[in-house]
Amino acid sequence: MNLVFDQVQFSAGRFLLEISTSVEGKAIGLFGDSGAGKTSTVELLAGLRRAQTGKILVDDVVLSDASRRYHLAPEKRSLGYVPQDGALFPHLNVLENLRYGRSASPSANPAFKWDALAETLRITPLLERRITALSGGERQRVALARALLTSPRLLLLDEPLSSLDATHTTSILQMLKTIRDELHVPLIYVSHQPEELVALCDHVIVLDRGRITAIGQPSQIFEPCSAFRYRRKSPPSAPST
Repeated sequence: MNLVFDQVQFSAGRFLLEISTSVEGKAIGLFGDSGAGKTSTVELLAGLRRAQTGKILVDDVVLSDASRRYHLAPEKRSLGYVPQDGALFPHLNVLENLRYGRSASPSANPAFKWDALAETLRITPLLERRITALSGGERQRVALARALLTSPRLLLLDEPLSSLDATHTTSILQMLKTIRDELHVPLIYVSHQPEELVALCDHVIVLDRGRITAIGQPSQIFEPCSAFRYRRKSPPSAPST
């Protein structure tokens, strides 16, 4: 996956996000404190927000280009999105929630069919249960399954493990590695936990108050002697167009 933000600016109230970079990887992490701009960045990718300036591309596919007033509709981006709360419908059971994500396309990847995902994410015993009766880890597995049933070419994950204990965190991380390596779905993974990013991502973008302050491999960003040094690095130069 090649992710490009070309001179992108997005403002909401007093918050201003200004990012410009090009990064390649199977799993790219977004790291920073609350208010750094991580969720806004993901929502720009998902098409839920529109940048005032700049261009966003994934693998040479233009998702938005403010100069041409071009904004690809969210449902046409072929992206799976799992927000912080999972966005499951509490009045429906698991099976009914999953039907909202199911792709009717005959060309959908077989790896994203019911049986394959049920085995990968271990959700078969949950299908008749209400969302309110699920544990945190079970809800995250269902949210992942619903996103994957759309047969996405990229999966966006906004702090999916923030409410889970250590056991469930380890389990979901292993499933995400399977999605990345065996289902070949690249990931954009948001977290403020370095351990998660080290375990899953090959590159990390560090955001601070709407600016990129570092980009690199997790081992470089989070080496013990530089826990705060990454905030003082210069942002990368803009990609050529």
